[in-house]
Amino acid sequence: MSSRRANEIAQSYDLDLFCVAPQANPPVCKILNYGKYRYEKEKADKENKRKSKAAASELKEIQLHIVIGEHDLQTKAKQGRGFLSDGNKVNVRVILKGREMAHKEIGEDLMTRFVECLTTEETPIAIEKKPSWDGKCYSCIVAPKGNKK
Repeated sequence: MSSRRANEIAQSYDLDLFCVAPQANPPVCKILNYGKYRYEKEKADKENKRKSKAAASELKEIQLHIVIGEHDLQTKAKQGRGFLSDGNKVNVRVILKGREMAHKEIGEDLMTRFVECLTTEETPIAIEKKPSWDGKCYSCIVAPKGNKK
């Protein structure tokens, strides 16, 4: 039908004529409420953006220092277990400052204790990357067991 006739029909329903495929021969148009269409499209775009952002944040990080107290260590372990139960991987980093670098064995012991605290029956873990020194940081990556991401 002609564009003039389509426009008249759209106005009679108090709607808009929206061109879906202008390159087609003849052009394809829809009669719809354009304001509602834009709102739903923006809402869907926001949802897709949120989902893609959530999928990208698979690696969480927990930082520890060798002067951490036992209760603080348990709190960090609880937070790490939460990340693991959500299906995320956890990058555990023990950071040494200044003269602490002379006592690397304390950092290694702290990492061992922390990984043991993370392991429970509800959330079995697998060490994805073995602990290693990277400058002043001793780090390893822990993932939930059976996670194939």
